[in-house]
Amino acid sequence: MNLNQRRRSEIHLEEMLLLTAQNLPEVEVKDNYTILKELGNGSYGQVLLAMNQSQGNLMALKFMQKNITDLQVFLGEYCISLILAAHPCIIGTFGIAFQTDSHYVFAQELAVDNLFSLMKPQIGVPEMAVKRCAIQISSALEYMHLKGLVHRDIKPENILIFDRECRQVKLTDFGLTCPKGTSVESLSENLPYTAPEMCKLGASDRLIVQTSLDVWSFGVLLFCILTGYFPWNSAVPTDKNYSDYTKWHRSSRIFQLPMQWKVLTTEAVEMLRKMLVPEPTKRCTPNEVMNCLKTPWKSHLENKNQNTSRGKLDNSNYLGDRLDNKNIRRRAR
Repeated sequence: MNLNQRRRSEIHLEEMLLLTAQNLPEVEVKDNYTILKELGNGSYGQVLLAMNQSQGNLMALKFMQKNITDLQVFLGEYCISLILAAHPCIIGTFGIAFQTDSHYVFAQELAVDNLFSLMKPQIGVPEMAVKRCAIQISSALEYMHLKGLVHRDIKPENILIFDRECRQVKLTDFGLTCPKGTSVESLSENLPYTAPEMCKLGASDRLIVQTSLDVWSFGVLLFCILTGYFPWNSAVPTDKNYSDYTKWHRSSRIFQLPMQWKVLTTEAVEMLRKMLVPEPTKRCTPNEVMNCLKTPWKSHLENKNQNTSRGKLDNSNYLGDRLDNKNIRRRAR
């Protein structure tokens, strides 16, 4: 995307934000929707399964608390979701946005669950399902990046599934999404998916957002769903697994990968190595996964060990103990 195209996209987004702000009605939920159950919750609010009483169709309503959510943040997530919804691998967003006394609300299509629900600790997700996810997430990210947008929150909870075999998955949750080139502060917490350039920010530091942030998170996500482990707890030098990885990345002839990587084939390791480059300018693009689809990603050794204990691996990165980010909701400041 050239500068003129990016500027046009930014102007379009600004116009949508202004128009939506001027036409955000106040709605009494109980008079228009039948709430059936809660689909998810976090510090931002709730996602509820609802039926539109006038049309009878089901949808997911995302409620964001006014007392902790700036109107511009809500409008940004809603309008970006609308802009991206045309892509088949990005969650559909309806033209329904309103406010109540206590919440801002918008509507999206329903999914079966999220990718996290399929992940088996210490095992991950079947290889064919991982490859289906990789193809679709890659396509969604490429589409976003061509529009000059960076997701900034790629993780299994933000990949919605529409079947248990991952024949259809969709990227969701654009609360941290911003245009490439935006200056952002550090996040409140560094997750295993957080790129090292974000992890090293001090409280008063800022980073210019690049698409390479998404490539890093995408690589960590693929590692997690392939193995059932985090590659590290945080991409900082004091994390032993990350430190061991960076040593290996610099000189694989001298240093060995941490044990968690041994279940991956040489081809899969090389693919992830191109995505998980500590230097952001040297990372590949999300479509690197398309070059590796015809080769196995899990080694035959991994298949033999699926029904046996894998306690020799570093359990500090065990998904079953630590991968519970459902209550973590970070907002761009």
